[in-house]
Amino acid sequence: MNKRARILLADDHSFILAGIRSLLEPHYDLVGQVGDGRSLVEATGRLKPDLVILDVTMPLLNGIDAARQIKKVWPQAKLLFLSMHASPVYLREALDAGGSGYVLKSSAVEELRTAIQKVLKGQIYVAPSLERGILDGVRIPGLGHGRASVQLTERQREVLQLIAEGRGNKEIATILRVSVKTVEFHRGRIMNKLGVHTVAELIRWAIQAGLVGE
Repeated sequence: MNKRARILLADDHSFILAGIRSLLEPHYDLVGQVGDGRSLVEATGRLKPDLVILDVTMPLLNGIDAARQIKKVWPQAKLLFLSMHASPVYLREALDAGGSGYVLKSSAVEELRTAIQKVLKGQIYVAPSLERGILDGVRIPGLGHGRASVQLTERQREVLQLIAEGRGNKEIATILRVSVKTVEFHRGRIMNKLGVHTVAELIRWAIQAGLVGE
């Protein structure tokens, strides 16, 4: 009897998680589920799953940045993105962050198990409707691609997401375990790099970069 693959689920919508569980429980060992990117990184390091199924847009830390951190704490984990974003931009970012698969939520029932099987075998699975996106050189400003892009550090991206989620400097400092002065420093650096002057502009940029949902 083959050993069942151990899978960790991450999505901030409980009904999505419930649907995934019902689809996969008969076939896999679901070791846990979390609702934000920071909990996901922690749970991955603790549970050491074979596969992580994660959303792109999640609170506290988005799926793209969470994937990069997971690859540091448990590089053996395969990453399969399950997203509502049918965009080659998100697809490219997901693959660049270490993802091995990208499935759209709208077609999860039909495609998810096939995608899991391929990813666990070390193959790449991309939603058929997005396969052209692998070839398209679509990029968005600020995610580190292209000469004209703005380079934000990993910590600056974390701070920017939390600002865009409406969190104050004190709360951000607590979440990131740094001082309020450090948060203020990063905030100033981010606004300077992006050439913006208001929180509204920061939020707009964060949405365009996929750090938060609209």
